[in-house]
Amino acid sequence: MSTIALDKGVRHGFSLAWRGILKIRKNPEQLMDVTLAPIVFLLMFTYLFGGALAGSTDAYLQMLVPGIMVMNLLQGSMTAGVQLNTDASKGVFDRFRAMPIARSAPLVGAVLADVVRYVVCILVLLVVATIMGYRVQTGPVELLVAVVLGIAFALCFCWASVFVGMLLKTPQAVQGMMFVLIMPLTFGSNVFVGTSTMPGWLKAWADISPVTLMSDTLRGLMNGGAYAGPLFGSLIWMVGAVAVFFPLAMWAYRRRV
Repeated sequence: MSTIALDKGVRHGFSLAWRGILKIRKNPEQLMDVTLAPIVFLLMFTYLFGGALAGSTDAYLQMLVPGIMVMNLLQGSMTAGVQLNTDASKGVFDRFRAMPIARSAPLVGAVLADVVRYVVCILVLLVVATIMGYRVQTGPVELLVAVVLGIAFALCFCWASVFVGMLLKTPQAVQGMMFVLIMPLTFGSNVFVGTSTMPGWLKAWADISPVTLMSDTLRGLMNGGAYAGPLFGSLIWMVGAVAVFFPLAMWAYRRRV
């Protein structure tokens, strides 16, 4: 029965994911954060700080692009919680509850629909970075693996956004809370600078931060270099994020509906 229930939940989740994709097609403004944010951060940090931090903008761009990819994917993941909270506020979940679907389907569907947003984010980032002078130093296989890992990373941590979205009362509160949580996580990492320049207490955290580990993984895959160690640490964080926040999100969802 558990296998049947799992299969039912997955099928219903994909059905509702298609609903989310159709919403994006009818309202493309939902993609503004994953199209404009990568461009703004890439231009701003490369040309404002690249010369000071790396000696040249070209050298800094090679370090920055994989880290910016992780940062923007993580920021893009908070949209799922905001949209689910909006649906709950408008009574959409009342319709879901009356339908013969798995209880987890609305949450799973919202998370899976975000894959479209993540793909758009990566494409925009890589196109703009290439125009600015960034070059992938490895091959297409390594680049594809990096893209898949980045999307998987965002999907795993997306459950934190879903939990907050089901817990708080308004979309504005969800957005504010996720911003407060994500910004220290991304800036307290090696996305923009090496951890060796940080105070000891901050360096100790930044070295094991999920953002740092995934950034180093993507740098190894895209720029060349070792990535097995950071990848192992990233996978531990990803599994832990799902193990913690998926049950919490389901608990908050049942409590709300």
